[in-house]
Amino acid sequence: MPDASTYPHRGQPWNTLHVGDNLDVLPLLPAGSVDVVYTDPPYNTGNDFAYADRFRDASHTDPYAGRHAAWTAMMRPRLEAVREVLAPHGAVFVSIDDNEAAHLRLLMDEVFGEANFLAQVVVNLNPKGRQLGRGFATSHEYVLAYARDLPSCVVDGSTTEAVDEADFPLTTADGRRFRYLPLRNTNKKFNPVSTPTLHYPLHGDPVTGRVSITEFAGSTALTPVFGDGRPAVWRWSRPRVEERPDDLECRVIRGRGGERADIFQRDWLHREGGRRKKLRTIWLAEEIGSTDTAVAELKALVGHVFESPKPTGLVRRILSTLPSDVVVLDPFAGSGTTGHAVALANAADGGTRRCISINSAEPTREGSNARLAGLDTVADITRARLTAVADRVGGGLEVAEGRSPDIR
Repeated sequence: MPDASTYPHRGQPWNTLHVGDNLDVLPLLPAGSVDVVYTDPPYNTGNDFAYADRFRDASHTDPYAGRHAAWTAMMRPRLEAVREVLAPHGAVFVSIDDNEAAHLRLLMDEVFGEANFLAQVVVNLNPKGRQLGRGFATSHEYVLAYARDLPSCVVDGSTTEAVDEADFPLTTADGRRFRYLPLRNTNKKFNPVSTPTLHYPLHGDPVTGRVSITEFAGSTALTPVFGDGRPAVWRWSRPRVEERPDDLECRVIRGRGGERADIFQRDWLHREGGRRKKLRTIWLAEEIGSTDTAVAELKALVGHVFESPKPTGLVRRILSTLPSDVVVLDPFAGSGTTGHAVALANAADGGTRRCISINSAEPTREGSNARLAGLDTVADITRARLTAVADRVGGGLEVAEGRSPDIR
């Protein structure tokens, strides 16, 4: 790992830690000042959680209903406060397990609006599965993602890391990799009735492969059809065909009625700016890390002082869908994974992301590894990790206690 001197401090620190209850700290942030939120709130495992505040609802006699109501009452004002600091183009990502996934989904529909739902991602954090307890060996959790305002949202749910070179098996004489895609739109929702401007003839020669808007010697006029012979439409408009004729090729194929000529797009592996592909909604441990790798990351910095950290790869995947200068907020900072991931992302691509981490001074458990290491509160763990990150990766650390974090 590079040391801090490799990435000198530029302007504001990459990481700011604010110690305090997030319900008190969040109102100190300017409205609309945060681009993206990732957080891993306390899970409702049946034990008391630290945020036993005035919003707690103890009116239920059913212990399960009471627990869900108390957890939801704790989360609601915090999500509402997050919404206030989130920019119109921003988004929020929340980790959760099965205990409260259904209730959190409904709560976020209420706070952020069902129309702003982006995804419910399944995250494979425990590939071996949890062997304790009854039932199945659970190997996943979730990340719920919502936009602040979907039409304005800058999240790009695609990334270069999702592209598989094996999907591009063909190579040109000059070494470029590509695959053939039908120029015909294969979705039957799109047809000459629904999109008449995309149903038009193209001229192609399967001997030379040439394709043109206009007729030429040796060409045949071709209109798009589905496999059953019904009329279809092209995916490209006439102007786009005129702009990129060299990316099209006329080929002979064998259909239900025998051989016929058709037109295909040469879809290239690499184009200027890099190729991107949509991320799937199942993220595997071998792609983003696991609970075991997360424990190892933390142990390498400050020791085995936190039971269930998230891997930095999970947060870095989220960051890969956003610009490289975003302001990131984690209102339940835990061990400091989000701030660590922001520093790693900046070091990797030269970005200027900044992270605001908020953590309460919740006491660590008596006799725990953290307490034995002299870390009396969970915020002490966050501070120790982000201090080590600043030393090893760079970017600095500002600790803001009793004042508003400066994110200008």
